[in-house]
Amino acid sequence: MDRLKILVVDDESRMRKLVRDFLVKSNFEVLEAGDGEEALDIFYQQKDIALLVLDIMMPRINGFEVCREIRQTSKVPQIREFSNVPIIMLTAKGDERDELNGFDIGADEYISKPFSPKILVARVNALLRRANKLGKEAVISEAGGIVMDKTAHTVAIDGRNIELSVKEFELLDYFMSNQGIALTRERILDSVWSYDYFGDARTIDTHVKKLRSKMGAKGDYIKTIWGMGYKFEVED
Repeated sequence: MDRLKILVVDDESRMRKLVRDFLVKSNFEVLEAGDGEEALDIFYQQKDIALLVLDIMMPRINGFEVCREIRQTSKVPQIREFSNVPIIMLTAKGDERDELNGFDIGADEYISKPFSPKILVARVNALLRRANKLGKEAVISEAGGIVMDKTAHTVAIDGRNIELSVKEFELLDYFMSNQGIALTRERILDSVWSYDYFGDARTIDTHVKKLRSKMGAKGDYIKTIWGMGYKFEVED
């Protein structure tokens, strides 16, 4: 199997080298960019990048703008298309508003500096498994006209495919696997974002809002339980 390509974007060369060395030891091919503009050039040229490790504070184009462009349909769609490539954002800031902003524009994970390179590699592997880049057995879930193919990492609603980020896909999978069960925000964070995530529970609300929007009328299956969390319930 060919090595998966990971694009590491950071204006600090020492940080890029640190991340690159640990990823290479884990058998990944690593590409590097020193700013957001270079990152976008590489991303659109390569076409087969499996994951981005993206710093926020960079010259020319910052990490938020890079993430936003990759996630949103371009003004020139025949040249640049929407991408669900997994994105891990890095930041030296501790402001939760930055974190919520990152999730709102489509980031899948958020890691604050300084961090353990081993933890970063573990999260890279976890995201790639969830995106089915590392392979897994075919599993299909169905509920109320929603068909989730976990092998191909696709979701179709009434026969129409919808585009979900890795975290949105994982969140919908968790809801569908727990139909009719009242789920607290803390339980959802624990299960979907993992035990070592220390962000604000409002992250859940941001993702649920976007997920409902993409699901159209089926978004009503995700019920809000005020003061507690959510419940996925298929209507007859």
